Amino acid sequence: MKTAIKKYWFLFVMVLCNLIIWTYDPEIGKTALAFSGKNFINFRFILTPVFICIGLMDVWVEREKMIRIMGANSGVKGITVAILSGTITAVPIYVLLPVAGVLLKKGCRISNVVLFLCTSASIRIPLLLFEISSLGISFTLMRFCLNLFAVFAIAFIIEGLLSDKDRKEIYGNAEKL
Repeated sequence: MKTAIKKYWFLFVMVLCNLIIWTYDPEIGKTALAFSGKNFINFRFILTPVFICIGLMDVWVEREKMIRIMGANSGVKGITVAILSGTITAVPIYVLLPVAGVLLKKGCRISNVVLFLCTSASIRIPLLLFEISSLGISFTLMRFCLNLFAVFAIAFIIEGLLSDKDRKEIYGNAEKL
């Protein structure tokens, strides 16, 4: 029981908060519980297919092939693949973290993984289309160029700041996944 509490302490705190709200104001408690339930169901429906795809990627894609595509010596090809794969994602950001873990496990360069994450968060195609329709093409192009510059800066600064010990630790933690 103690290990379950340690592992899921945040869930227990949230359930306790919902119960306190429910006892204080049952109407708000009912709304909060319904909202929590909808979010949990949404979370499960999104994560299940993503984890299946991640498992298939982990099994089907060979490490050597992934190292050639996005590894340390992949150069422009790895950067291009990271950015393109990041722009076509249309999932919540919390789903991208397991994908990043598998990419690291497969030997992808850290800057390419950061490029993938940052592009997925800020330069998605659906987001660009929405911006074009509501804010105009000139604003969208300016934001796209500035974001692209920021994404490159973030990725290569992070990789440059990491020591060899840090890199080994990151790749070692990814291997445990």
